[in-house]
Amino acid sequence: MRFSYVMLPDYPLAESIESITLADELGYYAAYAADETWHKDMWLLFAAAADKTTNIRFGPSLSPIALREPTLICQAAATLDELTGGRAECVISSGNFGLLAQYGIDWTTTKPLSRVKEAHQVMRTFLDDGAITFEGEFYTYSGLFSFARPVQDRLPLKLGAMRGPKSFQAAGELSDGVHHALSYTRKAYDYVVENVRIGAERAGRDWRSLDIGAWVVFATGEDGEAAKQAARAMVGLYASSMPAEQLQRNDVPPESLEDIIAAVGAGDLKRAYELTPPELAEKLSIAGTPQECADKINREIAPSGVNHMILAITDSALVKAFSGMDLPGVLSMAEQLRLVHDKVMPAVGA
Repeated sequence: MRFSYVMLPDYPLAESIESITLADELGYYAAYAADETWHKDMWLLFAAAADKTTNIRFGPSLSPIALREPTLICQAAATLDELTGGRAECVISSGNFGLLAQYGIDWTTTKPLSRVKEAHQVMRTFLDDGAITFEGEFYTYSGLFSFARPVQDRLPLKLGAMRGPKSFQAAGELSDGVHHALSYTRKAYDYVVENVRIGAERAGRDWRSLDIGAWVVFATGEDGEAAKQAARAMVGLYASSMPAEQLQRNDVPPESLEDIIAAVGAGDLKRAYELTPPELAEKLSIAGTPQECADKINREIAPSGVNHMILAITDSALVKAFSGMDLPGVLSMAEQLRLVHDKVMPAVGA
């Protein structure tokens, strides 16, 4: 099982670079970040961290092709790949539907999966060849070229997917893997992996060779209750983007989130926290002591065939920034990165 962490790049940049450097020293597979207007620019952040690290990989998880033109994502990823000596990769999807709404984009009218599949075709060609002539339903190019070229022979290009099943099948059929966000049950991950397998077999590929990532809200500490409170403070924010079908696969009735989502929509994360029962927070996060976290991964995620844990680590600074709350006993990002390395990684699969 690979372990990576994904950040919301909202910390002071020097602190984010320190976290990335520590994760590199500890042997994490990758540092990912949300490529969203709400946050600081992840491409610039990762470029600044490139020469301060040796092995850790970098990329967006995910970059929104509804807002970023696919060939410009390729330009950024290829440039980052050169800066890091071949350590860049990219996860794409339509993007956060809440963010799209703030741009006046109704995602239901954009043919999201068809657009993502065509964007993947464009990006794979442009990354591999450095030039493209193409006329599709959504994108058209005539002799477009770029001197931004990856160092890797094949820069990994993956899909982000939540609802399924067609998006999971498309990832298995077309891409180098899938990052599935915000699921926590064996039922949900069996569904993901089965559909990735269907897509891969349709294309004559081995699904086990793909990167199948579980992108999860995560908090840990020896004070397990404090860690659970930290996760609880962020669950409403993340759960507001979960489709009804996905909530049901995680044994959560969609109607149980209506008031919480309304509070998030009003920008009142403290109220969303108050409305989130602890039992709901436990369903929609991996949080607690290192052993509790490892146990949940071993029970609900690893047996499905998922091979990559992508931890959206929640620390005291993130809770404070989003909700204004001070939660005692919650560990810092650096402390959690170390604790995952020391106690969670060895216990997963043990």
